[in-house]
Amino acid sequence: MHDNFQINFSLKGFTSILIGVYFLLGSYVIKTLLDGFLIDDNPAGMMSVEIIEFLVIGIALFVFLFSSLALFFAGRRNSKRFQYKLWNGKTIAAFFKYFIGFVIMLIVLVIIKNQGFIDYLTPTFLVLYGILLFVFKNKERKQLLVLSGLCLLLALMCILIPSYWYSSLSILGVAHITYGVVVK
Repeated sequence: MHDNFQINFSLKGFTSILIGVYFLLGSYVIKTLLDGFLIDDNPAGMMSVEIIEFLVIGIALFVFLFSSLALFFAGRRNSKRFQYKLWNGKTIAAFFKYFIGFVIMLIVLVIIKNQGFIDYLTPTFLVLYGILLFVFKNKERKQLLVLSGLCLLLALMCILIPSYWYSSLSILGVAHITYGVVVK
């Protein structure tokens, strides 16, 4: 059995395409829910702000959960195909880095939300996601630097234009899909 992290958990191919689709679907559902909340005749307009907030957080958690499951199942499939151990020293360390990165991201976003800086949620998420991608790049996957840089550029755009959050998340989803198609 080999100790090969690059094969077990890799953000390439179909996994990246799935993550991009999850970003696109999640951002679309959140945008539709928020737009419906502002329209009088829409059923979402009858909901309270707390319910809308709970639904948005739930959608974001489902996007994270499905993205994590896509990484896990792709890693499991690759480890079986190449007959490597799925859980070894490097993958356990990477899992803890991934989990700690998510927890830090969640704590920072909750603090920003509780302070009332709603316009800075998406830029903060994009910066932290870009840092997370940068942490997980390796020598063979320098293309992840492009995704990290794109996250930082989109975060800057969201800071300058707060209503650009939906477009930024859609562009990130398309970038993930493109990365999955190009890097196999």
